[in-house]
Amino acid sequence: EDRHLIPAENPGVTVDVLITESTYGLHNHEPRADRERSFTKQVRDVVRRRGNCLLPVTALGRTQELLLILEEYWSRNVNDLDNVPIYFISALGKTGTRLYQKYVMDMSQRIQRQLSRTGRNPFDFRYIKTRTGLSEIPDMGPCVVLATPGMLQSGVSRQLLERWAPRPENGLIITGYSVEGTIAREINNSMEEIQALKGGKIPLRMMVSNISFSAHVDGAQNCAFIDEIRAPVVILVHGEENTMMRLRANLVDKYKGSNYELAVHAPRRGEAVELHFRGEKTARVLGGLASKVPADGDYVSGILVEKDFSYRLVNMDDLLEFTGIAPVVVEQQQLVPYTSSFDLLQLHLEQMFGELPLTTETSNSGVANTLRVYDSVDVTHASWKTHVEIEWESNIMSDMAADSVVAVVLNIESCPASVKLTQGRGCGHSHHSTSGIDETVPAGDGPHSHSHAECTAVAPGLARTNDNHEIATKLALFLQQQFSQVEVADDGSSITVHLNDLSAVIDADSLDIQTESPMLRARVAPIVTQVSRALRPLSHRSVALPEPEPATPLASEPEPEHKGDAGADADDTDSSDDDQTEPPTSANTAALAGHQSADEMSAGD
Repeated sequence: EDRHLIPAENPGVTVDVLITESTYGLHNHEPRADRERSFTKQVRDVVRRRGNCLLPVTALGRTQELLLILEEYWSRNVNDLDNVPIYFISALGKTGTRLYQKYVMDMSQRIQRQLSRTGRNPFDFRYIKTRTGLSEIPDMGPCVVLATPGMLQSGVSRQLLERWAPRPENGLIITGYSVEGTIAREINNSMEEIQALKGGKIPLRMMVSNISFSAHVDGAQNCAFIDEIRAPVVILVHGEENTMMRLRANLVDKYKGSNYELAVHAPRRGEAVELHFRGEKTARVLGGLASKVPADGDYVSGILVEKDFSYRLVNMDDLLEFTGIAPVVVEQQQLVPYTSSFDLLQLHLEQMFGELPLTTETSNSGVANTLRVYDSVDVTHASWKTHVEIEWESNIMSDMAADSVVAVVLNIESCPASVKLTQGRGCGHSHHSTSGIDETVPAGDGPHSHSHAECTAVAPGLARTNDNHEIATKLALFLQQQFSQVEVADDGSSITVHLNDLSAVIDADSLDIQTESPMLRARVAPIVTQVSRALRPLSHRSVALPEPEPATPLASEPEPEHKGDAGADADDTDSSDDDQTEPPTSANTAALAGHQSADEMSAGD
């Protein structure tokens, strides 16, 4: 036990992780009483032969222990040693000693008993003089000097070593731990000379000894404390690699096969140690969520707030009242370069997300059309701008929807269908745009008039069918591209889509979607709508699209002029029976799921 410092104590609680030093590994110190006797005897022998005794030390901690030992020994031998001064040279040590004097009541029981018995502060030394520099020490007569640093690498202790090393009556006592590669470690290995800081060699004739008063525990003390705490995880630090590994191996072997399951870590410098623990956490339910007591198995949804290791579960509306946190809405805006028409933008977005609400505003600059995706993301196309504005309030679902919109817009001008439309290779009929302007796109033999939706072509391999099982199977192929868990009933009557804890059931006959999640319905509905247009025959009530006209074999003679205007009379219609019917071009084919091409859908089918 130290004279002044309180040793480590068992906290009396369950300890999960113990981080302990391993400075001395398995090495054990001499008994304290034997070390103190050996230390004071060697100091006295040096000064009796009229020599100077050098004690290299650190500024704080163990140095105050040595000062107490010397003060106590000088007071018992005042007749012989009263004329031998003791100097402590350290500016930091001088300040630190004053702190020990001030907080003496926080020291060990031994110091407090000494204070009560004598009425004198033990750190108010009589025989020890504190100095800040080497110039304050007279170079005459024997003396004892405690100087920093303790490793003798530089500073006052190194200067005194070089000054006193040539004289055999002087003495050097190493009292602390010495790191490998320092003068304090090497000087114990029978050195005959030392390297001077200013160059040259200095003969080493002074007496050198090593009596450890290190503040670090030895192997026996460390193992005893580990066994007392019995933490399941022990991390060894502050030690050389070899000593750490020997101590670790000893601990593992000691408790191997016992009821004390011990994991010992000895990380290298800079190496991270990851520890994993599992424990139950309890949250207080406050506000509106607490109005109804949940039954076993019920889910409670809210915002979990952690503060000072406690948890609170509240509604968004109660967040400010119970936690002091004000909710903030983050509005995001993104500008995506876009130079094509609004009709093309609307076509691609509705192929991905289904029918979208449209808002149109007219100003002196032109027309601005806004489409709203999933009732959360606004996509605005202004005729006088070269970009599309995408705006939304940030949350998990809106951010995902906005990412999808950005992906669609960025791919519009590069997809094959868009390229053909912009090159005038459209379906060849009059379109009535949302801006009120008729856009007639020539194709083949001449324009004809019908709705744009009627130009939807059936992808190869997706022949129209009225068989529910076949419809369910093909629809499931497309749903699997968006959802990982898709199940088809054995009789083909329904399809079930799973997304995390949510599910949606699609009736294969009516294509009705049954789900409690509006979000999941919004994701499933566009896919079902687009696929049903390709698979359902004309007679099915859910499809308003006509069957595409079959293509006839190519004739060898020149093709007659086609007249298929909406106002043509019956004779013109009859005379066109012999004419070839233009097959739908790829420009008129709507994507069935996302932006898959017809070839991709054929391969999937």
